[in-house]
Amino acid sequence: MLTDSDMGQNYSLNSLQKENELLKTRIQWLENILDNVPAMLYTHENSVKTVNWCNKRMEDTTGYKLAEITALGLGFFQRVMHPDDFDLAVIAQQSFKENKSLFGGVLRIRRRGTDDWCWLVGMAIPFTRDEEGKVKEVICAFLDLTLAMDTNDQLAEAMRDVLRRHNDDLKNKLTPRELEILKLTVQGLNNKEIAGVLNLSRYTVETHRKNIRLKLKVRNTTELIALARKVGYQ
Repeated sequence: MLTDSDMGQNYSLNSLQKENELLKTRIQWLENILDNVPAMLYTHENSVKTVNWCNKRMEDTTGYKLAEITALGLGFFQRVMHPDDFDLAVIAQQSFKENKSLFGGVLRIRRRGTDDWCWLVGMAIPFTRDEEGKVKEVICAFLDLTLAMDTNDQLAEAMRDVLRRHNDDLKNKLTPRELEILKLTVQGLNNKEIAGVLNLSRYTVETHRKNIRLKLKVRNTTELIALARKVGYQ
């Protein structure tokens, strides 16, 4: 004969079993969503750039299974990314080491065993942090732009708008005087010539150009001119 205590224990056990089944169903439902969402999702250890989880779409898009991706570490990105774009993986890794809160951009990859490159647009954000507050894991989402063929006009305009905003952001980092010096630099004038045009000392011009390089994060005049031309200076 069951006592009240036994009946209470059975009720508690049945409740736990039901909750467990509901939890399993919920997890399976979420896994199905992640696998079928029209984007590649993955997380990676930022210090070593090793992927530790990805959804099925990423496996299907790249032609690599998660176990292979994890084993390759940074080498996975070297295999799938266009050589001209691979530096972005390293730049993103370093930016999160410096506690950047968001890294986004456009790059090319190709599926294992194929020759055609496809364009991706993606974003990455910190996912977990260590005891010191430094970024440990990063979560990334990438969308294949070749799948957005139903809205070509909007896609083209979106890219132009993004570039305009990016260029404006770069220009807004500089003072009016620095913009003047940047424009003259692109025109090929050296520090002495710029100083003569603007009625400044050569030392003042050199200081301004150093500040411009620091603000725009370029290492030398060649990189500075290349960036300036991208934002509209000729």
